[in-house]
Amino acid sequence: MITSKSNLSTIGATILLASLVPACIDVPDSSEESSEVRAASVKLGTAGNFVILTKTGVTSVPPAVITGNIGVSPIAATAITGLDLTMDPTNVFSTSQQVIGKVFAADYASPTPANLTTAVGDMELAFTDVAGRAPDVTELGAGNIGGKTLVPGVYKWGTGLLIPTNVTLTGGSNDVWIFEVAQDLSLSSAANVVLKGGARPENIFWQVSGGVTLGSTAHLEGIVLSKTAITLGAKASVHGRLLSQTAVTLIDNTIVQPSQPRHHSR
Repeated sequence: MITSKSNLSTIGATILLASLVPACIDVPDSSEESSEVRAASVKLGTAGNFVILTKTGVTSVPPAVITGNIGVSPIAATAITGLDLTMDPTNVFSTSQQVIGKVFAADYASPTPANLTTAVGDMELAFTDVAGRAPDVTELGAGNIGGKTLVPGVYKWGTGLLIPTNVTLTGGSNDVWIFEVAQDLSLSSAANVVLKGGARPENIFWQVSGGVTLGSTAHLEGIVLSKTAITLGAKASVHGRLLSQTAVTLIDNTIVQPSQPRHHSR
């Protein structure tokens, strides 16, 4: 069989292109990680003033290192345990040696109750907003994304989502990742969400209709919007926000708030 020079050039170009594709990245196609249109960010409203916001309380086994404000509403301050709170003379907020920020509860002095009611409402609106986003990718990995590298976009699962090993989010500083999970989100012990290429935690949103569990020493990046409980194992860490419509449980954890998100439209 005789092969023309033009065919040889085409074959050579194809081989060269294939050699340039990184082996560690899942090459996206229309049924997997690809997203031609940048997802719009999620407006948190005043819920974005908190690194932890819950409706039924925060339980912590010390020590904890929490950077940002904590809020609980409509539950009272008695639902915050393990942080050894000291009431400010204004009775508007309290402080803790474990919190680099302020702690607010629904039974504190005005304007705290009204502010918390607004923040919880904004949290619920954000949850509903994310849950209604049209997905770019559905059922990726059959609910297991361990080891994957994901580009920006809206990902949706009708099941739970398991991250048993590191998952990498790669994109620019203005890119947005949205994860819609119909059941539970589980990050296994020692597993990490890793950011590359300038990706920022304030542009990552985990909307979970079930519960969220981080195993011991696991690390999560992004904003968690959970319908039920968020539970962190020993020494797990979060660079983001924990916004729960029930409770947050901590054990010797480090939680650091990100910057305010940058908003983009489709």
